[in-house]
Amino acid sequence: MKKELNSKKAPGAIGPYSQAVMAGNLIFVSGQLPINAETGEMPRDIKEQTRQSIENIKAILEEAGATLENVLKSTVYLSDMSLFGEMNEVYAEHFKAVYPARAAFAVKELPKKALVEIEVIAYKE
Repeated sequence: MKKELNSKKAPGAIGPYSQAVMAGNLIFVSGQLPINAETGEMPRDIKEQTRQSIENIKAILEEAGATLENVLKSTVYLSDMSLFGEMNEVYAEHFKAVYPARAAFAVKELPKKALVEIEVIAYKE
């Protein structure tokens, strides 16, 4: 059975999709832009944008009773691969061993001209 997950602490979906969907014990979190849900604003630099995207993911996972420690796989979309190093520094502050599997790549453009967008697959124990 599929269940929709939403958190008021993360920005709402800007299209026909859910913030996250849970099926069994798996949680699929949609790509999170670095938008602050309270202000609607996006930080300017890659480090702060990465931090905000991860905070949004944390808020959504909390709705399911999970944490970043439950993340199995992440996908990081960057507007430019030159941002990888700084994104990776912030990412490493939030994810500890056993690290999630991860893919990271540059795309032509992200919604709202963001520098980063992160999606994850997690599980609930």
